[in-house]
Amino acid sequence: MRIETLAVHAGHEIDAATGAVATPIHMSTTFERDADGGYPHEFIYGRSANPNRQALEEGLAALEGGEEAAAFGSGLAASSALLQALAPGDHVIAPTDVYHGMTKLLRDVYMRWGLGVSFVDMTRLDEIKRAFTPKTKLVWVETPSNPLLKITDIAAVATLARDASAVFACDNTWAPIAQRPLDLGADFVMHSTTKYLGGHSDVTGGAVIAKSRTNFFERVREIQTTCGAVPSPFDCWLILRGMRSLPWRMRAHAENALKIATWLTDHQRVETVHYPGLASHAGHEIAARQMSVFSGMLSFEVRGGKEAALGVAAKMRLFVRATSLGGVESLIEHRASIKGEDPRTPQGLLRLSVGLEHPDDLIEDLAQALE
Repeated sequence: MRIETLAVHAGHEIDAATGAVATPIHMSTTFERDADGGYPHEFIYGRSANPNRQALEEGLAALEGGEEAAAFGSGLAASSALLQALAPGDHVIAPTDVYHGMTKLLRDVYMRWGLGVSFVDMTRLDEIKRAFTPKTKLVWVETPSNPLLKITDIAAVATLARDASAVFACDNTWAPIAQRPLDLGADFVMHSTTKYLGGHSDVTGGAVIAKSRTNFFERVREIQTTCGAVPSPFDCWLILRGMRSLPWRMRAHAENALKIATWLTDHQRVETVHYPGLASHAGHEIAARQMSVFSGMLSFEVRGGKEAALGVAAKMRLFVRATSLGGVESLIEHRASIKGEDPRTPQGLLRLSVGLEHPDDLIEDLAQALE
């Protein structure tokens, strides 16, 4: 099936008991045994499995072209499960430009737990090669990256990881549908389903999708059940519902973002625009090869630094000053204020999550704020 059809039907079945077309929400935390002690429907307890979570996981696996998926209560819970599947003393290669929550997770939790981590510029294959050690067990990629939208060559890094017998995981939160890391050689895809998959800023979740059922994924599944960072049935229902319109939403997000990025490049108050859909972007060629559309995320740097950028954000009328991304409404954020002391994040940088409003209205809002 083509992706639009798959998104509508993956994880959805007509309810056998009632004929309901919309998936019922199963709030039960426990399930009845047979007289002989068995479980005829294979559900035991809400932490280990639930009909809504099973439907979501089936839908996620189908959408990403994977064999298995595990849903979590947040994106960081999903990331954490992949890291917990490693052992103390193992080594991870991770990006320098990456979601700050992932940096904190690695530095403040897992490095203290005994995990070795090397942060590298993932746009430089020679730097990645030098980072490998005999203990490297996981290569973590985020592309496009947060907040500078750097582009990593997924297929090239997959080859490096495979040659080193390391697991390769790609955070695909910013580009669901737009790129398919499993097809390009990744072993795992991670999503913060809070973002584009949910799509309406009303649910928090995460997921790990596996290319195939391996011992490593079985360890992730064990961590999901044992540690219990699972989404509620209603959260699963919301995310699965959001996925049904995802292909069409992503195209609209990307179309709006490209128009805005193009407009920003000619503005005298804008120093730099970071968007892989622009031919001037350093990673444009790779992005064009591995992405069908360029996502709805972009960032730009205002001349004058922090105070100038904060002044622009303060004047926005349509763009909402808020963290997160991927919803139908457009958001703006001064990223350095969120990340704290990080010299890699320019003080004049504003990150945009471009929503589904008319692009001309969004451009007019940016124009008046930049005056």
